Amino acid sequence: MARRPGKTLTEAEIALWRQVARTVTPLPGRGALEPEPKPEPEPEPPPAPAPVTATASAALMLTTRPAPAKPAQPPLAPLERRLRTQLRRGRQGVEASIDLHGMRQDEAHHALRGFLRLQQQRGARLVLVVTGKGGGSGGLSGFGEERGILRRNVPHWLSLPDLRALVLGFDEAEQRHGGAGALYIRLRRGREAGL
Repeated sequence: MARRPGKTLTEAEIALWRQVARTVTPLPGRGALEPEPKPEPEPEPPPAPAPVTATASAALMLTTRPAPAKPAQPPLAPLERRLRTQLRRGRQGVEASIDLHGMRQDEAHHALRGFLRLQQQRGARLVLVVTGKGGGSGGLSGFGEERGILRRNVPHWLSLPDLRALVLGFDEAEQRHGGAGALYIRLRRGREAGL
């Protein structure tokens, strides 16, 4: 007996089908009708929970309560088209800039963090961070170090929690400000960052 999808037979319909199926002789070359299915065993009920004392239930309530979740920060956003157009045409400028050329990663991360905090405290809304393009011959500098590491890492650092509270969004700079070797960074206002 094949069931149609979405149709569930009642117990009475199943019993009627079985009764009719017993009286039918199969056509030559065809096998017998499907045998009656064996009834499935009833699932065992779960064991009853052990009685809980008042002090145990209070302790259980304290341990099972979820901690209040911090509201998630909205995703970092690229600059709006209007702002990009103003920057391209020279009608809008950056309020401050920092050049991370020649710094090691740890120095650059520390300098970037301090720079962004200082500029936010000063009320700056748009700053420029120059990372460099990381060009050069062969893509390697001395002792096997990769070139362009700051260019790749600065966007990652901006999305980490310590800088995420300061940054609204970032985008690649226009050519006159360094192009692919620099980033425009929009800063949150002090009250938006919880300062």
